[in-house]
Amino acid sequence: MQLEYKCALVTGAAGFIGFHLSKRLLSEGYTIIGVDNLNDYYDPGIKMSRLDILKAHPQFTFSRTDLSDKAGMEALFKSTPIDVVVNLAAQAGVRYSLTNPQAYVESNLVGFVNILEGCRHNDVKHLVFASSSSVYGANTNMPFSVHHNVDHPVSLYAASKKSNELMAHTYSHLFDLPCTGLRFFTVYGPWGRPDMALFLFTKAIIEDKPIDVFNHGKMKRDFTYIDDIVEGVVRVMKTVPDPNPQWSGNAPDPGTSYARYKIYNIGNNQPVELLDFIQAIEVAIGKKAVKNFMDIQPGDVPATYADVDDLIQDVGFKPATPIDVGIGKFVEWYKDYYCNQ
Repeated sequence: MQLEYKCALVTGAAGFIGFHLSKRLLSEGYTIIGVDNLNDYYDPGIKMSRLDILKAHPQFTFSRTDLSDKAGMEALFKSTPIDVVVNLAAQAGVRYSLTNPQAYVESNLVGFVNILEGCRHNDVKHLVFASSSSVYGANTNMPFSVHHNVDHPVSLYAASKKSNELMAHTYSHLFDLPCTGLRFFTVYGPWGRPDMALFLFTKAIIEDKPIDVFNHGKMKRDFTYIDDIVEGVVRVMKTVPDPNPQWSGNAPDPGTSYARYKIYNIGNNQPVELLDFIQAIEVAIGKKAVKNFMDIQPGDVPATYADVDDLIQDVGFKPATPIDVGIGKFVEWYKDYYCNQ
């Protein structure tokens, strides 16, 4: 079922994906309420720079609120009628979850319950929420399909995202809240997160410093350009999930439900070898990297690969930005933002 909305609540609006999505929705005439706690997991300066761009738009309002603040979130939901919620705020990072697990509980679990409660009690028409390709965990059946079982996560971050999917299904079942979860696959592009490989590699190569290449380069990732992610999110937002009439408890389908609940992968559907990814950065910068080969890190998986058939079938979209094009745009932005100030 297709719906049109006027007002969207975007959590994590000062974050990488939230910023780009908010820009896109503002260009389409939406009123956007942006929420972010502006934490210091990575440099808050880049978050403020993103936010400054959004604040310049008259239909954007910002609330510095933590999702785990129950009273604050309740007040935000009651402040104005909200048609659709896109929850992109979360404590991110696989490796960080090994050292600071409590941050994931507060943001990804407690915070998500507050989002669900806000939607439930305020007649929100559709909740779209960020999951992650990390939920596939120990699964080695490629490409990863939303119809695969994902009960064996290998990091607390992944477990928290799987929990979000379960919690959303529960609210869809109990309160008829339409919920759609999006498993993003290694998002990259301009204004990207400083803790991600593309950012770290670009910075190090430009500064003539070595880069850490994990699993000795024997990694594959389904790198997905930010504009493709945003296009997928916008299309999914407007497509409220219908119950699956063929769903059976005898042979349950993890990707759909008898409730108004659906899961999609959003990935480029074309995994890239890590060393080829690095080579594309070298070409864009015009300089070779000094590589420090290392073992695989705890919680990492050697490969990701998205099956996007459901996304194509339901919303008519498949990410397709070539890696060299996307990396070229990122390097151009990085040099302009960091090297020309």
